[in-house]
Amino acid sequence: MKRKIEASTFSFLDETIRRLNKPGLLLVSGNMKQANVMTIGWGLLGILWSKPFFIVAVRPSRYTHKFIEETGDFTVNVPRRDMEETVTYCGTVSGREHNKFEERGLTLLPSKKVNSPIIEECIINYECKVTYKTKVNKEELSPSILSLCYPYGDYHTLYFGEILMVHADENLDSD
Repeated sequence: MKRKIEASTFSFLDETIRRLNKPGLLLVSGNMKQANVMTIGWGLLGILWSKPFFIVAVRPSRYTHKFIEETGDFTVNVPRRDMEETVTYCGTVSGREHNKFEERGLTLLPSKKVNSPIIEECIINYECKVTYKTKVNKEELSPSILSLCYPYGDYHTLYFGEILMVHADENLDSD
């Protein structure tokens, strides 16, 4: 088991964005008894309202949406390079029918600041508390984005998660 250490909020920003683009990150919401994990490939990290935020987009049809609505928090977990198959799997099957944690050998660890757990096997973990949310408004969206990302509707809810804590593996060089 690798030891997790507390890290400054944006110390792993480049690595997080690189893996967000490919293969994606793992978003977890729920609690230690019942949670769901899904793959995300869209997100924003930065400063808003003088605080650090991770903004994630989750469609209402996704099982994770229910958990974020119930808990008001989530974690974003940056996978190791050898976890690409797991990231793909978590983005293609539903947690309604599958226990993705068991099926992919993912270990949940309790977070320190939020209810939603972190994933031990991931190299960086962000604990986020939802402080604002909004639904994508199709009337305000560019037609090119509308046709590319929403051909069937199912418009995302954008969750603005204040980053309360960041964990990282003690030695990321071994990744």
